[in-house]
Amino acid sequence: MELGAFMMPAHPPYRSLAEGHYHDLDTIEYLDRLGYREVWIGEHYNLPAEPHPSPDLLIAQAVLRTKRIVLAPGGFMLPFHHPAELAHRISMLDHIARGRLMIGIGAGGNTPDLQMFNIDVPSGLNRLMMEEAIDIMVRFWESEGPFEYKGRFWTARRPQDSPDGLCSYHIRPLQKPYPPIGVTGLSEGSPTLRLAGARGWLPISFCYSTGYLRGHWRAVCEGAEQAGRAPPPRDAWRVSRGVYVAETWAEALRRTVHGEMGRYYRENFLPLLARSGMLAALKHHPDVADSDVTVEYCARHCWMIGTAESVAEQIEQMKHESGGFGVLHVMCLDHLDEMATWRDSLASLAHIVGTDISSDTPASA
Repeated sequence: MELGAFMMPAHPPYRSLAEGHYHDLDTIEYLDRLGYREVWIGEHYNLPAEPHPSPDLLIAQAVLRTKRIVLAPGGFMLPFHHPAELAHRISMLDHIARGRLMIGIGAGGNTPDLQMFNIDVPSGLNRLMMEEAIDIMVRFWESEGPFEYKGRFWTARRPQDSPDGLCSYHIRPLQKPYPPIGVTGLSEGSPTLRLAGARGWLPISFCYSTGYLRGHWRAVCEGAEQAGRAPPPRDAWRVSRGVYVAETWAEALRRTVHGEMGRYYRENFLPLLARSGMLAALKHHPDVADSDVTVEYCARHCWMIGTAESVAEQIEQMKHESGGFGVLHVMCLDHLDEMATWRDSLASLAHIVGTDISSDTPASA
């Protein structure tokens, strides 16, 4: 198993946009020095707590400050982008990153974002738009000559190259035929993870209940079977979870529940899940009442927190109960106000998983 990170990115309301952006950049650099394999970065528009509409801006800067870590938008919300334009942007970013790039894609799950782009929410058109958009993008990346794609939502063309070569389609990804594609899933039996299995994409699970994890892998395998594909290897599966390592369990509980992690869940994440009817994803048992799903509940049932030994045991238990996965993503939140303790936790987790930690990287750097 390898170690990665997932950034919303999330920040407290008093953090300026620039402060948050550069803190995220510093964090990615630190993760690279610790030997984390990858980091995924979200795209959001109308979520003040998760203020980053363009993950590729952060990635383009992170490329210059990192050496090994693989960078990934997590992901581009495809209904919000013309696929011809985004295909070219991704191709260029792949070259800038020298191949240290994966591509997360999504349909857009935040209703105000969909409304802003005039996408009908109840109809579920955003999922159909995502599938059509990625089909067009892949068509560009794999094309050997001119084509025209007339879809339900977009029309795109690869025009004929001019005989003199002055005008031609030429910006292709560095990785052939294109960077690995990943999608995230939260709900039990996630249709997005089912699509990952059908398309051969990387499945990424947001994990708050191990029971849901088992359903996630079933969805991936069912999607693959329906498409006539072999199921992906389990080491392709990414699992994202809240993790915090401290000297004692009591300290880990205090620093998460009463720190930025707890504030983010209390003021933003839990209310959003409650509004969308998704609190069941956090419950360890279906009889748990919605009102009982508090930050303290998450600390005891959803996150993996405690001493290094305890967290190692929790990781092994999750691997056993899920059947195994390839990369653990720690949910990486704003920690400008808790720098030393959060970075100690990230470094301790790297030791637990056994990443290649640089000798010149102190835990509280």
